[in-house]
Amino acid sequence: MDSIGIAVMGASGRMGRMLIETITTSDHAHLVAVTERPGHAWVGGDLGEALGGTASGVPVVDDPLDAIVKAQAVIDFTSPAATVAHATLTAQARCVHVIGTTGMDDDDIAALDRAARHATIIRAGNMSLGVNLLTRLAQQVAASLDEDFDIEIVEAHHKHKVDAPSGTALMLGEAVAAGRGVNLADVSDRGRDGITGARKRGDIGFTAIRGGDVVGEHDVIFAADGERIVLRHLATDRGIFARGALKAAQWGQGKAPGHYSMMSVLGLA
Repeated sequence: MDSIGIAVMGASGRMGRMLIETITTSDHAHLVAVTERPGHAWVGGDLGEALGGTASGVPVVDDPLDAIVKAQAVIDFTSPAATVAHATLTAQARCVHVIGTTGMDDDDIAALDRAARHATIIRAGNMSLGVNLLTRLAQQVAASLDEDFDIEIVEAHHKHKVDAPSGTALMLGEAVAAGRGVNLADVSDRGRDGITGARKRGDIGFTAIRGGDVVGEHDVIFAADGERIVLRHLATDRGIFARGALKAAQWGQGKAPGHYSMMSVLGLA
């Protein structure tokens, strides 16, 4: 496979650094540019020097277009507003856009759908193989059980995570809702505090835990009288997300414009 040129949006963050490490050690991809927000200390410099090493020849820019025009694929774990803005540019450049950004609302998704008429967009709340297998299993289990089984999704992440429920938890929620043939928005139960009354039959509950340096833990619990089924995924290395994103960038080369998921990348769609 030829080496593909990749731009990473948001170089200095946890995922940005992990993506950079993963790409620079890959035989199938290479960095062509990275971005940071205007005013960031890295902007205008060399990425290698910004990371405390020797010059790499990879510039740090604050204009996303400067990075996108050099790349065959863009990997984006930034913010919803930034990702939507980037999607407009990747559509113009006909560039593969891999999105791991979470916390996106319906308007954000609609904007990505519009961009996907011209760009190959691959978006997932979680890029790991294990989580996507969990998602498929959760959907199959939900389809096999009736509403005598209550569904709860419990997720845990590090204390710096800014959105809840996590993108992965919502992806799992969409999967079990699809398995039951319902709309998640109609059955989602996210906030319990005080005298809430009994649990509503058919609801899908979410609980978010934040603390320490937890990379990511997700449980899908099917609970009925006398028995429980628990599907679990534990992430201990953020590198699994970077490797999945790189796999998606490679898979997207030559694909028709569209809004794809990791299920397609992994052959699970």
